[in-house]
Amino acid sequence: MKIVVTNDDGYDQPGLTALVQAVAPFGDVIVVAPATPQSYVGHRVTMRDPIRVERKATGTYIVRGTPADCSRLAIKVIQPDADWIVAGINPGANLGSDVYQSGTVAAAREAAILGKAAVAVSQYIAPDWSLTWPVTGLHVARLLPELLDLPLTAGQFWNVNLPSPITMDATVPQRFCPLDRHPHHYQYKENAGEYCYEGIIHNRPRTPGSDVDVCFSGSISITRMEI
Repeated sequence: MKIVVTNDDGYDQPGLTALVQAVAPFGDVIVVAPATPQSYVGHRVTMRDPIRVERKATGTYIVRGTPADCSRLAIKVIQPDADWIVAGINPGANLGSDVYQSGTVAAAREAAILGKAAVAVSQYIAPDWSLTWPVTGLHVARLLPELLDLPLTAGQFWNVNLPSPITMDATVPQRFCPLDRHPHHYQYKENAGEYCYEGIIHNRPRTPGSDVDVCFSGSISITRMEI
């Protein structure tokens, strides 16, 4: 199996390293990831400008572009015979309507558009909890064998969010669930003509049984997404 790993935080971030270690037992892995942080860029793609790509000796491809650009280049140029595109691990949840602003999810969505199986993986960070990448990576490694065997039809991909807090020896339940359609309860604070976003993810509304509710309640949320 050939697996392309990408993210929206940059090629040198610990979440990407943890993901590479988690997927390594399942096939040949290459990294095609952004050169700089690209959080919240959504599904932006580069159309009019050239995209510079640098290949490291380790086989990592560093892309001066967006997460969706990374998936496009991986599938069209760098690794056309890839079986899976796996994006993450994002430090912070991508649940509900957030999937439309997430670069992590956009990388998986672009892969699905181009006919590849894909999964986006994110780690929710609860209040007063510090993320520990080896723990997150372990749980992703436990989850992936089952997920990679499940069927996806054309245009589908997986969106996975891990709950917090989690520990190394915990058995974390997982649930397949729909996307929550509630918007955030957020507002903008104005100061001298400038507006700053104010919102707290932990306080967002949730529909029982939805991905937000499942993840916030301590289970791994797994949502089958469609383009």
